[in-house]
Amino acid sequence: MATTRNAHTVWTGSLMEGEGTVSLDSSKVGSYPVSWPSRAEEANGKTSPEELIAAAHSSCFSMALSHGLAGAGTPPERIETSAEVTFQPGTGITGIHLTVQGEVPGLDEAGFVKAAEDAKANCPVSQALSGTTITLSASLA
Repeated sequence: MATTRNAHTVWTGSLMEGEGTVSLDSSKVGSYPVSWPSRAEEANGKTSPEELIAAAHSSCFSMALSHGLAGAGTPPERIETSAEVTFQPGTGITGIHLTVQGEVPGLDEAGFVKAAEDAKANCPVSQALSGTTITLSASLA
């Protein structure tokens, strides 16, 4: 069964001087301010499309890795993933780096790295972002 999730943004003003609010409509967990300076310079309490992509990617990857590990008979106790999305004004998103640490009883480091590489290749967000270079660092905790 397919699902659809929704968000919307209201923007006022020009790119450089304007600002907006992005609202997570499906979950209703909040609305967040966004601006060009928060995207191209310092966050200063506002989010950016890249931060939202990082959130989506880290959560999707963690789910895919957890599923793959459980399916292989080594369910994880804990997965912690961070995603760094690099944005270059004038160029766009230039790369994404995932860093994951896992607590997986009965699995060695090589097995964990292989499972993480499989999750990177197969998580739906990685696939949606396939036009971007995605790198990975994986280790057991």
